[in-house]
Parts: sequence; structure tokens; C-alpha cells
Amino acid sequence: MAQLSPLRLRMIGDMQIRNLSPATQRSYIYAVLRYSRFFGGRSPARLTLEDARSYLVHLAGRGLSWSTLNQTVAGLRFFYGVTLGRESVPAMIPYPRRRSQLPVVLSVGEVELFLRSVSDTLSQAAMICAYATGLRVSEVVALKSSDIDSARMVIRVEKGKGGKDRYVMLSMTLLNLLRVYWGEHRPRGGNWVFPGPDGRPLDAGVLQAACRKARDESGLGKRVTFHTLRHCFATHLLEAGTDIRVIQELLGHSQLATTVRYTHVTAATISRTVSPLDRLNLAPVTPA
Repeated sequence: MAQLSPLRLRMIGDMQIRNLSPATQRSYIYAVLRYSRFFGGRSPARLTLEDARSYLVHLAGRGLSWSTLNQTVAGLRFFYGVTLGRESVPAMIPYPRRRSQLPVVLSVGEVELFLRSVSDTLSQAAMICAYATGLRVSEVVALKSSDIDSARMVIRVEKGKGGKDRYVMLSMTLLNLLRVYWGEHRPRGGNWVFPGPDGRPLDAGVLQAACRKARDESGLGKRVTFHTLRHCFATHLLEAGTDIRVIQELLGHSQLATTVRYTHVTAATISRTVSPLDRLNLAPVTPA
């Protein structure tokens, strides 16, 4: 194994001190590594603000997703501002503007069709859990049996996005399903609810692949990802009349504005809105 450079070790230490999640740490390290490779492997400490600008212009020209560009910018801002101590630099590396895009949401019937199309029991149980609780895929694979509190009917989510803990409700239907899953396919991963073959938490990529397969099998014709189940959870709760601040807590959003976007995709609310045309007294149009 190649020895890590003192600069990378310093950056890793800076991230650990700030208690950044392992996923964020990997993302930031990878962003700086690609940045260095773009300039022929030069030490990123020797690269200037103009180099960073040229690199980001290059990435933007490749048509990369907003999330990829955003993670790269966040990694470079952390590297320059924290690890190198150049406090004035991050402000000159702007975050990319996010295009306003509504998430894909399935109807209740489409969710049922999709979940029935999942071929293996573990993946199906994991996806049902995501729809029942609104958990992210990283939170689903990190679930432990000790997190499921059947006495209080809640699930404890430890170190979710941003390192925050929270509780979500435990549906009786979900509890019964997990009991059947656990009894028939008792995982060999110790305390993990959805373990991988090595006894560690299941790799999120396995669930993402199972999701793509189920999407094709279901024939829905929509771009369904694992995260779509989280969108459906929030939207269906909102359509059922759940207070948006409760949904905010369940999703673990720091800002209410992040949750409010689901008000734009609630089909039930839109369909109940009376069109101004309905207030006019017009006769039906007849052919000439």
C-alpha cells in the first residue's frame, strides 16, 4: 500500500477534527486527488486560485451533474481554506448554481408495483424500509437491530447526513415485515439489519443496482432511484395532511426550505385546486 503524503494526512486530520462523515471525507479527498491529476500530478498545494478556476471551467464544460460539481467545489474550498489555511480563497471558489428541478415522485400504486418488482428479499426489505421511514440509502445500510425500538415504535438513525441523530416512526407493517425477513433470512452480519456478504454493512451500490433492475422490471417508464423512495415518503405524507415541520424532522433537514420543495409536487393538492375556468358559465363547444 502506497504511503500517504503528509499533506493528505493533514487534510484527513482536519476533517476528522471537524467530525465530517466518512462519505464526505472520501468525497473531499477524491476531489483534491482528481484536481492534482488534472495538472499532471502536481502537488495541489502548489496550484493557484487561477488553476482551480481553470479546472472547474473544464468540469463545467463536460456537463457533469450539479452534485458532482458541488462536491468538487466543497472539497477544494475545504482544502484551501482549512488545510492550507488560505482563508480568503474559498470565497473566490463559488458553488455552482443548482437548476430548479422537481424530484420524480411515484403514486401509491406505482410504489407498490415497483416494490413488488424487486427480486431478492434483502433488497426488497431495504427498499420497503426506505419508503416507510424516508431514510437515505446510506442510513438504511447502516441500520442495526438495536436501532429498532419496538417498545416505543421508533427507529433511531445514528449519524445521518451532517452527523446528526434523529428518530423516525416505526410502522407496525414494517416491523412485522422485518420480523419475517429476520426470521427467514437471519443475516449473518451480527447486529446489521442489512449486512453484506463479508458481515459488514451492505454496500449501497448493491441496493442501487437492485433498484435499477426493479425499475426496468416494473415498466414504470420513470427515472426511479433509491432516493425516489425518500421523495415518495415525504410527498405522500404531505398529501395525507402531515404537518410539514414534522416531515422536516423525519427527513433530518436542517432548513425548512429544503422540505418545502415537496409542496411543489403534491399532486393531490394540485388536483383539488379549482381552475378559474370552472367559475365561468360557458356552454360546451360544439362542432361548427
